[in-house]
Amino acid sequence: MKMFRSVRWLLLALLLSLIPASSFAGVLISVGFAPPQLPVYEQPVCPEPGLMWTPGYWAYGEDGYYWVPGAWVPAPYEGALWTPGYWGWSGGMYVFHEGYWGPHVGYYGGVNYGFGYGGFGFFGGMWRGHEFAYNTAVMHVDRRYIHSTYEDRASVERGFVARDSHVAFSGGPGGIRYEARPEERMAEREQHMARTKFQAQHESSFRADRGAYLKNNGGRPQHLVVDKPLGAETHGFPQGEPGARPSPGNPSSDKRSKSGHDAWSAPTHAQTPVQPQGRQMPQPQSRPAPQSAPPVQPRSAPQGPSRPAAQPQSHPAPAAHPAPAAKGEHEHK
Repeated sequence: MKMFRSVRWLLLALLLSLIPASSFAGVLISVGFAPPQLPVYEQPVCPEPGLMWTPGYWAYGEDGYYWVPGAWVPAPYEGALWTPGYWGWSGGMYVFHEGYWGPHVGYYGGVNYGFGYGGFGFFGGMWRGHEFAYNTAVMHVDRRYIHSTYEDRASVERGFVARDSHVAFSGGPGGIRYEARPEERMAEREQHMARTKFQAQHESSFRADRGAYLKNNGGRPQHLVVDKPLGAETHGFPQGEPGARPSPGNPSSDKRSKSGHDAWSAPTHAQTPVQPQGRQMPQPQSRPAPQSAPPVQPRSAPQGPSRPAAQPQSHPAPAAHPAPAAKGEHEHK
């Protein structure tokens, strides 16, 4: 059995080496049985500006599913938003689609990860010029250091595909039933950046943690989130992508800076699209997608002006996160 596992992972490694660098949201691994339900947890307080919440998720290793805790991650470039990875049913298997950074949030299977990721788009905040503003209706922030905030509960209430669901996969028996809208497909075709090296290291560290595996924790991992933000990896803003914002040196030409680089609007429970105020949704027919996405090298700095990493504010280091506590719909609003 051990030899069989080694051969299987060797074949997987060879397969991954053949996948183009631009296939961030493509197939990376498939499993014959579904991931467990998403656990309920509280979001740690965001300690400084410029951090983006990346939800926790079930990954798959040699000993089965293991939990990768949610974490605050510095945005790799101004205007960057995180599209979470998700498990989707395809060809009788559960296939994992990697998350990625981009100017809009794309399709993530309708999975309710909470904290602004209700299954469609992102309602946890938006870019306003050079700053990211946090929606305190779902985001927990330290107001001593973060002053760019707003509260919009109405958009959050409209942003659920399956409001009270803890299901961690899309399609298949018992999975979320939600097909991608044209806006989400457009976002998938934009130029993306893969997860940062610190995100990759974060996942690897819990792959090596025996307590993170489902077989050892019964679906109740000890570490559901990490309080300390991950390291910063700074890149210039990708140029030439559909809907790209101008570089930081030319804010006067950014016609979208006031409304922010927020994600697409969400459907109601009947999946009727609702337009949030202060944002003009791009129409697919007015901005046709390119025939093919330009290749992107994962975790490499795209061409364009660079932006230095934000200097962290001086404040006490957060304490270790306590055991999970059930709170609302996934806390998980």
